[in-house]
Amino acid sequence: MPISTLRGLTSPTRTDSANRRLGCALAFVAGAANAGGFLAVGQYTSHMSGLVSSMADNVVLGQAALVVSALGAVLAFMCGAATSALLINWGRQRAAHSVFATPLLLEACLLLVFGMLGANLETHRVWDVPATVALLCFVMGLQNAMITKISKAEIRTTHVTGLVTDIGIELGKGLYWNRGVDRTDANYVRANHARLALLTSLLAMFVAGGFAGAIGFAHLGFMATVPLAALLLLFSSVPVVDDLSASRRRMRNAADR
Repeated sequence: MPISTLRGLTSPTRTDSANRRLGCALAFVAGAANAGGFLAVGQYTSHMSGLVSSMADNVVLGQAALVVSALGAVLAFMCGAATSALLINWGRQRAAHSVFATPLLLEACLLLVFGMLGANLETHRVWDVPATVALLCFVMGLQNAMITKISKAEIRTTHVTGLVTDIGIELGKGLYWNRGVDRTDANYVRANHARLALLTSLLAMFVAGGFAGAIGFAHLGFMATVPLAALLLLFSSVPVVDDLSASRRRMRNAADR
């Protein structure tokens, strides 16, 4: 992949094309991590609606341990989103090239940690399973907040409920019969085909990532996290190197004065 393309994927200056490419790639990663997490710990870690519902169910059933586990997962997702916002705002104030690349770099490192935790799951399930769930929820929150901010809330990569809802809305608009309404009328209902194509591609990439993650974890175990982390490292590498190079130049200039 050309350096200019990699730089553009997470550049502070955004284009619809860059948002689309990055969103689809991250949807693939999210689908793979979600499917792999389910095979590892028996729980989907991007499904906050289900976790919140399970909290209510288990409160009624008196299952305190399960309530605490679900609450911890939701809080971990929230903390991931908060961390992403902190990193992005810190980078923006410093006009960093890696303003959006830094959360991806952190996500790559955490996926590798997930892979390492997996080696201990069978021998230390009491401690490592909750830690793994929290880690994956944190990663999902981190990624979802990053792409939400980078696209001005137009793209989300882990929130499939929203994707399916929006696809349904656009399909409904496309099927609507504008009887007696002129095309130039403000009340004329038309589907946004560009948005429908984006939403469909995001959903397709999440599903493809789910297949890839399930196959990878079934055959490679936790080593399947390595390609995902490598992909994120690739996306984040150029802006991070740009910032490091700029920092070295500033230090040399300061030393020469």
